[in-house]
Amino acid sequence: MNELIILAGGLGTRLRSEVPDLPKCMAPVNGKPFINFVMDYFLSQKIEKFIFALGYKSELLQNHLIAKYAKYTLQFSLEEEPLGTGGAIQLACRRASKENVFITNGDTLFKVETEMLAKTHLQKNAECTLALKPMENFDRFGAVEIDDNSCIESFQEKKHYGKGLINGGFYALNVESFLHKNFGNKFSFEKDYLERFISQKKLFASVQDAYFIDMGIPEDYRRAAVEL
Repeated sequence: MNELIILAGGLGTRLRSEVPDLPKCMAPVNGKPFINFVMDYFLSQKIEKFIFALGYKSELLQNHLIAKYAKYTLQFSLEEEPLGTGGAIQLACRRASKENVFITNGDTLFKVETEMLAKTHLQKNAECTLALKPMENFDRFGAVEIDDNSCIESFQEKKHYGKGLINGGFYALNVESFLHKNFGNKFSFEKDYLERFISQKKLFASVQDAYFIDMGIPEDYRRAAVEL
């Protein structure tokens, strides 16, 4: 598996106080756009093709990527209106050339070992495999419960947890199975796909205690400047 869909079309409303006029993944961190950290890490993981799902101010990100990463295989999937995470992934999946792809968010850096995730995904014959991050004392994320076979059992609501596993927003996805679900154009990947189809026992987990930062709020954006 060597293709990665990067969701980079969000409006970034919660980060507007820090970055008022850029796509969220273009927010500068120590003098360079956050998306550079994402790209550089996954290039080190031998990703060969990047498919960007774009929306808000897409031309800024396209121009940057073409200038900075011209020697790599880049494709752009442009939504003309907000399609939700599911709709954006569905549109981008039509540009995939492999049976299975990775998916991540452009405003999140989860340093997943992609080979480990791919191994689990293929061995389990999974439809979707989630990279889960162990975390302590959190309330920004819901918890994910798995069984002894690493099959996803449930998604719990956001509240305070002493410890648990969170969905790190990095997935391995079987493209054909996903596209055959006949969703509408606009839907949530998390609610309308993951939560809706959990009972089919085709969703699995790869637990990875790797570096994780989600730039969704100003506090974590400022933390990124220190850690990266």
